[in-house]
Amino acid sequence: MKKTIFAAAAAALAFALFGCNEKKTVEINSAADLEGKTIGVQAGTTGEVYVGDVKDAKVQSFKSGIDASLALKNGAIDAIVLDELPALEIVKRNDSLKIVQDKFVSEDYAIAVKKGNKALLDSINATIARIKTDGNYDALVKSFIMPSESGVVVPKIDGIESDKVLKMGTNASFPPFEYSEGADVVGFDVSLSTLIANDFGAKLQIIDMNFDGLIAALQSDAIDFIASGMTATDERRKNVDFSEPYYTSNQVIIVRK
Repeated sequence: MKKTIFAAAAAALAFALFGCNEKKTVEINSAADLEGKTIGVQAGTTGEVYVGDVKDAKVQSFKSGIDASLALKNGAIDAIVLDELPALEIVKRNDSLKIVQDKFVSEDYAIAVKKGNKALLDSINATIARIKTDGNYDALVKSFIMPSESGVVVPKIDGIESDKVLKMGTNASFPPFEYSEGADVVGFDVSLSTLIANDFGAKLQIIDMNFDGLIAALQSDAIDFIASGMTATDERRKNVDFSEPYYTSNQVIIVRK
């Protein structure tokens, strides 16, 4: 009898301590199912803005999509809204997660420069136009976005030596556009930025920081341009000038299987 009482008490204590951490069973098959859910986003991204319009949703912001994925796996949130390619990298590394087939919204990535920096903006637009005709753009897509089965092979693009330095601000937790590989920051945007700096006659310097601090850094001249999978929104255009779009992406929904 005492053993039975002890076992029941132990079970009650365990539930009190750990029951609240049990993963909830949540059915999310479309964007409409996000209503009333707890949704993780990367701070400062358009996903954070879009989710703010979801009825009765509770939004939790994280420094990176990877941080949000840990919270999703642990049951602390119900879903993540994130850019498609980084989302694919996350589910590739986490068998317990999947992407809902219903895409949330489409958007265009562009390079951001400080308001009024026409010389740099014109040079960036010229580089984007050039690489889309000379094969370099297709090579970057093949290397980072549509790699072979053997995986990504970072193309060798040498930067030039120059006394003039062009500082690129980015958030290196957004594969395949920018991510850390050993001590280096690599990715589609990094290779593109090297070509931009070369055409501008400058040496590229990469400055890695939180995504939500990039625009403030640009306005204070801590960096010269932003290449970080940044969507050219009307709200951001109030604070920065954007190049022509260089990639069209989608916001998608990640959930537990």
